[in-house]
Amino acid sequence: MFGLGTTEMLIILVLVMVVFGAGKLPQIGSALGKGMRNFKEGVKGEIEEAQVVDKNSAKS
Repeated sequence: MFGLGTTEMLIILVLVMVVFGAGKLPQIGSALGKGMRNFKEGVKGEIEEAQVVDKNSAKS
């Protein structure tokens, strides 16, 4: 996963906990998940739109 090993992931987790605190982790995870979901939906929409444009130009 992105070339990160277990040690690197643990260091990142500790830094996040120090900066934001353990109470904010669920909110941060939720926001990150929503952001990733929106990004995927946006990319999927662009791909579908490009396919429609390609089909229309092929028919012409």
